[in-house]
Amino acid sequence: MHMNSAPSVRDYARPGTLAAATELLAQGGWRVLAGGTDLYPGAGPGLPGRVLDLTGLPELSGIMEGRGLRIGAATTWAAIAGTKLPPAARALQQAARQVGGQQVQNAGTIGGNLCNASPAADGVPPLLALEAEVELVSAAGVRRLLLAEFLLGPRRTALRPGEILAAVLIPEAALCGGSAFVKLGARSHLVISIAMVAARVVLEGGRVTGAAIAVGSCSPVAVRLPTVEAALVGASVAGAEGRVTAAEVQAALSPIDDVRATAGYRRAAVVELVRRAVAEAVA
Repeated sequence: MHMNSAPSVRDYARPGTLAAATELLAQGGWRVLAGGTDLYPGAGPGLPGRVLDLTGLPELSGIMEGRGLRIGAATTWAAIAGTKLPPAARALQQAARQVGGQQVQNAGTIGGNLCNASPAADGVPPLLALEAEVELVSAAGVRRLLLAEFLLGPRRTALRPGEILAAVLIPEAALCGGSAFVKLGARSHLVISIAMVAARVVLEGGRVTGAAIAVGSCSPVAVRLPTVEAALVGASVAGAEGRVTAAEVQAALSPIDDVRATAGYRRAAVVELVRRAVAEAVA
């Protein structure tokens, strides 16, 4: 009986510093591993090629506050859900509790979710509503990109060869207001989204002074809805939900038919999801 040979030690590395990790990655031929919840299911039996394990890098884990938030790319969804964060980040924490089951949340990481670049990635709409940036590190240095510029399409990012997604950065100015995340699936848990919405709304004197709304699973990448955001400004708490119109929501989206839902169903459903998210964010 033919048996595959076991991977050698040369096929696996777990560096202890970010500098060592970027030096290895610069040599080429490595696949980056954090939680492995996306990497391993698509790899088949054995290791998926040469694996560079980032779980030994302390600077890639944890959430630090100070002029905004810095979330290490290897921070798990369970850690994000369990950390005390401002109300503006509530949508991100709600999404964290809906990324797969508990086992996935304990292993899966925010950086892996972004690098996998699925149109249905639960973490993306809340981060777009928080004006998130990504910090990319390589042997050549560090660069920062808006998350909206990092995500290029289904399974496509602006990550260059030799770069590691080190952190997600949320500016202090985006940590105001309240937020909510609403997800529609074929069942209540353990489901890939048919559509999802994150809304962050800032109130002063009982009226909306700012809004950020993002929709996922209805375009090649999640998108903000600037027209809807502008329409909300000036609305009262009671009247905010009524400012959301179907035409303005649907104009920014390009849903497709797939095994989970038709494009038409997505177009109709997402309008109600935006209204619910706005109502919850202002409540």
